[in-house]
Amino acid sequence: MSQAEQITPEQIQARPATATLGYERARDELVDIVRVLEQGGLDLDTSITLWERGEQLADRCEEHLSGARNRIETAIAARADADGDGGSTEGDPDKE
Repeated sequence: MSQAEQITPEQIQARPATATLGYERARDELVDIVRVLEQGGLDLDTSITLWERGEQLADRCEEHLSGARNRIETAIAARADADGDGGSTEGDPDKE
């Protein structure tokens, strides 16, 4: 019996809430879901449930990446302020 035949919507719904997952765990589960969906052989209900879970995981990954991006931008701005730059965008073609 393949992995696709063994999975049920109930098993998918019993997984931890996406809001509790760190980036790596959410990403890894998303990769697994994509792989299972690509293999095919699932009934429609299971496929839809997996797709919905995948969408939730993708959103969670985006939240983590957005947070990381904001932290980096804040750190860069703080460093620029500490260096006396005052956050000037002069000479930065992306900011002019």
